[in-house]
Amino acid sequence: METKPVCNPNEHSKKKVPVIKSADFEKAAGLFFALGDAARLRLLERLLHQEWCVSELAEELGDEISTVSQRLKLLRTHGVISRRREGKHIYYQLSDQHIADLVINALAHASEPQSNLDEIE
Repeated sequence: METKPVCNPNEHSKKKVPVIKSADFEKAAGLFFALGDAARLRLLERLLHQEWCVSELAEELGDEISTVSQRLKLLRTHGVISRRREGKHIYYQLSDQHIADLVINALAHASEPQSNLDEIE
């Protein structure tokens, strides 16, 4: 019978980790939830390039205005997008560069060939 090597935590140097508040983990989890839907991600990809009105997004994406509005509401609730009013139009944009970077990196990563991790299993 083969035994697995066991180490004692005292054998290692103390690791330094940043202190992150529990509420920040919850907020980050909500952010990933909001980003974790292909239809919402497609909408965010459009917002990477410029701001859009809900009716423009609906036409561009081939969806109902009510459907796009619900997606925008969820994204706004999680702080992913912001909006501004101009007369009767409300224009949506990504909330900041962090969100833009997340969307850009997620799409770039998804378009890469499969990693070698599949070969290890």
